[in-house]
Amino acid sequence: MRTLRHVTVPAGPALVLVLALAAAGCGLAEEQGAGAVLPDPVGRWAVESLTTDGRTLHAPEAARLDFGENQVKGNYGCNGFTATASFAGTSAVTVTPGASTTMACADMEFETAFAKLFTGRLTIDRGPDRLTLKTADGSTIAMTSAPATPDAPLTAVEWTVQSLISGSSVSSLPAGAAGTARFTIAADLSVSGTLGCNRFSAQVTRDGDRLTFGPLTTTRMACDGPAGEVEAKLTELFASGPLLPRIEGRLLTLTSADGKGLIAEAPSDVE
Repeated sequence: MRTLRHVTVPAGPALVLVLALAAAGCGLAEEQGAGAVLPDPVGRWAVESLTTDGRTLHAPEAARLDFGENQVKGNYGCNGFTATASFAGTSAVTVTPGASTTMACADMEFETAFAKLFTGRLTIDRGPDRLTLKTADGSTIAMTSAPATPDAPLTAVEWTVQSLISGSSVSSLPAGAAGTARFTIAADLSVSGTLGCNRFSAQVTRDGDRLTFGPLTTTRMACDGPAGEVEAKLTELFASGPLLPRIEGRLLTLTSADGKGLIAEAPSDVE
């Protein structure tokens, strides 16, 4: 057992010096501790849970917030969204929602609650690798720091079309057509897949940051209903001229000059 010895410090200048050194050491420790536990809100955060109306809702894996200096990109768990952000130092942020996708998702309860909470003035509580946003009524969005998700490669990945874009509107595929449209772009820029009903192949050419699909070769099945509607829209999109690709994580967006396009998703195990 360790024996502690009692040390007597004489009164006078020596005692003053000891107390001053102790206070300085304590202040330094507090400064170092504060620096270690107070992260900057700007960055990528994985949403863990919501508390609202006396309940805790656990977040889907995809739920996240990416804070910039004055803008936010995120995912409610299924649908992506954008917003503007106005920070009051590191103690509060005012959020103005922007655009969002409108896919039909499995956990719409969480999506709806997240969208309801993430708006207006939110106070910020910071902790070690954690961030909690609080609404005026005490509801919370609890988050933890998240590693950056690498972007999926454009080629050698099977992309599944999730949504169609028309200008500023984004809509999920109609009921009965989800998962029917898929395509893969090979390393030589040949593309093959299904348009929703018929299989197709084509050759893609790259000009700067734009991709242009050549004439489609397709099977000849008669297609109607939701899958036929999706097929008609994708055939028109691929024939419309150069498309601008943008990849964020596992999502690929292809848009034409007139604002039409698609959003497709790569498999969760893609590297």
